Amino acid sequence: MADRVRLRAIVRGRVQGVSFRYYTLQEAQQLDLLGFVRNRWDGTVEVVAEGDDGAVRSLLAWLHSGPRWAVVDEVEETWMQPSGEFKRFEVRF
Repeated sequence: MADRVRLRAIVRGRVQGVSFRYYTLQEAQQLDLLGFVRNRWDGTVEVVAEGDDGAVRSLLAWLHSGPRWAVVDEVEETWMQPSGEFKRFEVRF
């Protein structure tokens, strides 16, 4: 069984108003990840993802560019033990 991990990423740049959450949801679902994505009040996007280490790292790599209209300046990443609290990957508001 593959190692499971949890990532919390804060994505900075032009990441709101460019469908970042929608495309992150698609990527995470394709990678079979659990967790959420949401816009934050300060203009950043927060992503919490749990799953196979390789799949989570693939999502992290994708976050560094995001969808076509996004301009990602920085991705702050924090790695933790998975909690198992998520049943799916979703957009939170």
